[in-house]
Amino acid sequence: MKRIGLFLLTNIAVIAVAMLAMNILGVGNYMQGTSLNLNNLFMFALIFGFAGSFVSLAMSKWMAKMSTGAQVITQPRNADEQWLVETVTRQAAKAGIKTPEVAIYDSPEPNAFATGMTKNNSLVAVSTGLMRSMRQNEVEAVLGHEVAHVANGDMVTMALLQGVLNTFVIFFAKIVAYIVDRVVLKNEQEGHSWTFIIVDMVAQILFGILASMIAMAFSRYREFHADNGGAYLAGKENMIAALRRLQTMQPGELPDQMAAFGISAKKSSFGDLFKSHPDLEDRIARLEATSQEQLKVA
Repeated sequence: MKRIGLFLLTNIAVIAVAMLAMNILGVGNYMQGTSLNLNNLFMFALIFGFAGSFVSLAMSKWMAKMSTGAQVITQPRNADEQWLVETVTRQAAKAGIKTPEVAIYDSPEPNAFATGMTKNNSLVAVSTGLMRSMRQNEVEAVLGHEVAHVANGDMVTMALLQGVLNTFVIFFAKIVAYIVDRVVLKNEQEGHSWTFIIVDMVAQILFGILASMIAMAFSRYREFHADNGGAYLAGKENMIAALRRLQTMQPGELPDQMAAFGISAKKSSFGDLFKSHPDLEDRIARLEATSQEQLKVA
């Protein structure tokens, strides 16, 4: 129920921001009579495409805390929390970024994630299940992986990519809908017909599938770099040990907006092209083939 409420709140915020931007920029209706104004359509697609990405990015820390129940450690209550804060602080300094907020959330499943709008306004969180099931050197490597995500600017880069993909999905779906409605079916009704609306929805789903494949390919590429950064920050052998430990575990499930930045993810039901993370075997092999001199953040 909470996730549904957050989803609705996010979409209301996206629509509000997009409508405000359209009013400020003076973007008119893209459907004028029976004609399609491509300039207005592109601006409409651009605004709505990027509004969704950047509203989600701006709300990401708050959404993460609300959806997982993550509690930011302001005053460590025990030795484990003290160690978490000190480790992330040390790694952030080595990576050249401001120390992220450090949080822990109650979940029996082992996972961790990073989120936040910028490198210097971020959050790193780990589950209680991860803390219980991993050795300290392995947890340190997981934290390094997440700090590397932040230092590499992965959240912003992913938002930019998603904005571009959203823009083209909206733009080309409406062009396809217009062609089917006006050219193929020769509908002369002004404005949006039911045919246009239905074809537009179907085309957005199909183009959205292709866009997801591109986004997930980039996500997998980014994971290799985060592993490399984690090895630089926490030690190559520790990073490999953490990934090997994950091979013996069932990864925890994270909300969609954070899944790409978790240390691991459940296998996709739709095949390898829709996986946000490479196979652990491939990640371990890539690290084993990487020399110490090649380890770095960003």
